[in-house]
Amino acid sequence: MSIKQISIFLENRLGRLNEVVSILAKNKINIRALSLADKADYGILRLIVNDRNKAIKVLKKNNFTVDQTDVISAEVEDKPGGLAKILGYLVENGISVEYIYAFVEKSNKKAVVVFKTEDIKKAEKVLKKNKVKLLKESDIKKI
Repeated sequence: MSIKQISIFLENRLGRLNEVVSILAKNKINIRALSLADKADYGILRLIVNDRNKAIKVLKKNNFTVDQTDVISAEVEDKPGGLAKILGYLVENGISVEYIYAFVEKSNKKAVVVFKTEDIKKAEKVLKKNKVKLLKESDIKKI
């Protein structure tokens, strides 16, 4: 039940991030969640969008380096300790989280987080066992 995130490699220069979001906007692609991590010379923009295949196509057409990664998207109780509870399930089962970011919007009055683990399948199994709602790509398109 993992979802696909797209990662775009960007040079650290003025306007490069704006180029990506402008291309997506021009092509009516809606960004659902994003994360930007940077190094000295480049950054990695991670996106969840409403039309992943179209986003990849238009970004590659505009000479961006784009990759896809499996990630987990889960509903988290929107209260103190909600995220700690879910991460606790993973820690108890020896699953490390590589990175995490949150959706701007909410689903069913719960926060929505996206995370990458070292073992996606095992993480999904643990979360399902603990009755954590995992979102599918079709769920994200509705948010």
